[in-house]
Amino acid sequence: KVAIKGIERELICPACKELFTHPLILPCQHNVCHKCVKEILFAFEDSFADGGSESSNQSSPRIRISASSMDRIDRISRSGIKRNSLTPRSTLFPCPGCQRDIDLGERGINGLFRNFTLETIVERYRQAARAAIAIMCDFCKPPPQESTKSCMDCSASYCNECFKIHHPWGTLKAQHEYVGPTTNFRPKILMCPEHEMERVNMYCEICRRPVCHLCKLGGCHANHRVTTMSTAYKTLKEKLSKDIEYLISKESQVKAHITQLDLLLKETECNSERAKQEASQSFEKLYHVLEEKKSAALRAIETSKNIRLEKLQTQVEEYQGLLENNGLVGYAQEVLKETDPSCFVQTAKQLHVRIQKATESLKTFRPAAETTFEDFVVDTAKQEDILGDLSFHSTGLEIPEINEEQSRMYNKALISWECPGKTDSADIYVLEYHKLNRDEEKVTWQKIEVCGKSKIVSDLDDDSSYAFRVRGYKGSICSPWSREVTLCTPPAPVFSFLFDDKCGYNNEHLQLNPRRTSVESRAGFPLLLGSERLQVGCYTTLDYIIGDTGIAKGKHFWAFRVEAYSYLVKVGVVPSNKIQKLFHSTHDVTSPRYEQDSGHDSGSEDAFFDSSQPCTLVTLGMKKLFIPTTPAAPKDPASRILPLPSCLGICLDCDRGRVGFYDAGCMKCLYECEVDCSGIMYPAFALMGGAAVHLEEAVMAKYREYNDSI
Repeated sequence: KVAIKGIERELICPACKELFTHPLILPCQHNVCHKCVKEILFAFEDSFADGGSESSNQSSPRIRISASSMDRIDRISRSGIKRNSLTPRSTLFPCPGCQRDIDLGERGINGLFRNFTLETIVERYRQAARAAIAIMCDFCKPPPQESTKSCMDCSASYCNECFKIHHPWGTLKAQHEYVGPTTNFRPKILMCPEHEMERVNMYCEICRRPVCHLCKLGGCHANHRVTTMSTAYKTLKEKLSKDIEYLISKESQVKAHITQLDLLLKETECNSERAKQEASQSFEKLYHVLEEKKSAALRAIETSKNIRLEKLQTQVEEYQGLLENNGLVGYAQEVLKETDPSCFVQTAKQLHVRIQKATESLKTFRPAAETTFEDFVVDTAKQEDILGDLSFHSTGLEIPEINEEQSRMYNKALISWECPGKTDSADIYVLEYHKLNRDEEKVTWQKIEVCGKSKIVSDLDDDSSYAFRVRGYKGSICSPWSREVTLCTPPAPVFSFLFDDKCGYNNEHLQLNPRRTSVESRAGFPLLLGSERLQVGCYTTLDYIIGDTGIAKGKHFWAFRVEAYSYLVKVGVVPSNKIQKLFHSTHDVTSPRYEQDSGHDSGSEDAFFDSSQPCTLVTLGMKKLFIPTTPAAPKDPASRILPLPSCLGICLDCDRGRVGFYDAGCMKCLYECEVDCSGIMYPAFALMGGAAVHLEEAVMAKYREYNDSI
């Protein structure tokens, strides 16, 4: 028989840290007091309403919601989860036992069972703890008598006299069930929380909870596998009995493990003391070095001060000697009283030199020593950074590496990293970043703690460069910093748009994906029909598509990727007043200088062709980028051909009338020209042959970042 005193740990509510009071069974099979569940749900709903958790548990001194639970409450409330009114409302409950967010379903707390078995055990424990405290009769006039029995039907305790009065023979109350004095009254029949008039008579093996026949017929357990309550009782009791017998049979092994754990506890204590001593010695060495440096610096300042004071004091005495009847002037006045020429000349010559020096010093007064001690300022910025990084370094903790291929910079920065050994040995990571600024003397790193291996960083300045680094932490042990990675932000705010599937869109030649973020030109039968004029010219029609949103003012940037297999793609901008001309132009294609009848390759037609176009476009294709022919462009054709970047960007400045084409990977400008921004400007694309363009998707915080534990 297990002693009651040995099971206190199993009878403590994980929320209030006290003995259970009317415990409820959560879907995760943990038990929580009924009052604690209500208070946690109140704090949870209050965080949604107020947008924070500052007052979520202020009103209840009894409940102790853990920091991790409050973090999950704040995280879910910040994630902006909206419940659709057309869908069933569900209640999320942060379980203090398993630290997970549990879905309580539509009925919420009303759908939970009371754990009457646990209640009975808690009551037995309480009775054993307060054996000397009697349970008094609920019906005696003051002073109440000690009760002798409790009625389970009336949920009250009685002394012998009161029990006879309230349960007379020959009445229905005489048939009530009574037990010894107790404060734990449980119902005789367990009723279904969803169908309050039905008793539970089956057990759902999927949900692992008792259900009634209505739950099975048309409720949420209709398609679940159920068994009778008696079968479930027998099966579970046999399993539990076998498991208990197994544990009891292994009592010697358990005791051996306990002995081993006791030794480990003592060893941990000894090792921790040794580690403290070693850490103290290390810091004592640093203190000693700092004290020596401090003493040396103070001595140097004191020595310099004494030398300067001596020089200034000497200068003061010299100038005091220039006063009348004092010092040098007084001595000179006495010399002037000499009447013998020979004696006067002998003394006055040297005196006159001194008087001249004093006169010159008056004309160009300069202190004999500086009063500032700027040369003695101690620069400790680097040492402060080093001391700030001072921690327990471990060779067993791998150094994370920032994955530059998975990291990208667009409207926000997405930084991803991984460990070389592909093992997640760190409990938490710290990501630091700072803006690269040559004018700053001291670098200030911004710090973010991350539980995963990626993080989205917002609120970065446009047209700037940022350095990123990361390190892992496991308890108080940390890894060295990773190699710094520099990423550049776009030159202007990111402009979001989709491909327009209405204005001039040719669905016979072009194909959009359902989200309208990718367009593809297929080199099929329609292209062959349109190429019949190849024998008399080289005018092959381009298929144009524009963005569904225009730009009227300001500076904006957007990026896209062109598939490597693309034969010909043109990208740029078009004003609203020239869109119709763009889609109805008959010679909006490649240069006519390659026409068989032109007879030369001077390139003069290019200048005419470029100036006649309704929009500003740059040509891409065959993994190359072609700089347009302009007076400022290089005359050598080879220097106008650049490798096609993996991601290309366009920056439109309507205020300055300029458009630039960028390598979006490093935000380097490849080509810039003037553009007429008198109308509303739209992103424009043209494709011919096999080609595809994919708009760069904005960096957004994914749902899993806020609900990774749900």
